[in-house]
Amino acid sequence: MGPTISTPYSFCLYRAAVDSFIEAVRAGLEELADPGKAPEMQAYMKSDMPFLGVQKPRRVALLKSLPRIGTRDEWLEVVQTLWREATYREERYVALDLSGDRRFQSAELMPLFDEMIVTGAWWDYVDEIASRRIGPLLRSTPEVVRPLMLKWSRDADRWRRRTSIICQLGSKANTDVDLLAGCIDANVDDPDFFLRKGIGWALRQFAKTEPGWVRAFVEARPGLSPLSRREALKHL
Repeated sequence: MGPTISTPYSFCLYRAAVDSFIEAVRAGLEELADPGKAPEMQAYMKSDMPFLGVQKPRRVALLKSLPRIGTRDEWLEVVQTLWREATYREERYVALDLSGDRRFQSAELMPLFDEMIVTGAWWDYVDEIASRRIGPLLRSTPEVVRPLMLKWSRDADRWRRRTSIICQLGSKANTDVDLLAGCIDANVDDPDFFLRKGIGWALRQFAKTEPGWVRAFVEARPGLSPLSRREALKHL
């Protein structure tokens, strides 16, 4: 997934563009930092990584004020660097925001999103990646992503498993019900809170499209946890 730079001069331009963008992001976040909000944001998210205290509206405004990244190579380098070298959680939020650039989405990005899921390892990152990055890729390239979700549903990493369960939150009528059922069934006995909550969330969301299917699914699985069952049937 590395850059393909044809000449030393091209590489210098590429490096300058990447470094300039990253510096602008970091400087902008530092300028917007609110030390009074940072501790409560860190406590709410139960984060080991500190916060600067930049809330989402100001972070989004900062990104809109910056020049648009020109090439896929530059974009990918910026996302990976901000994510991997982050010292504040907002840097990873910016990387996550940038990772959704529609110009560059393809199934080739699955290793990037996998890295972000496993190293981020918390719901604020994982839920965004699952539903807004991997979900669209599942719908556009199911031949690549579907087998991976089935594999992830039985992975040792709970965040990969949660991703496999909730990646279809936005699929509505395009939901792959066999995949949804398979990923849930692989985790139905797991006591982990985030998996049980994810199962309930995925079913509750699909119930907006197919309430009968969800009701029948829940009734056929007495082993569903009370949490999953309650969430699934919340609006039925």
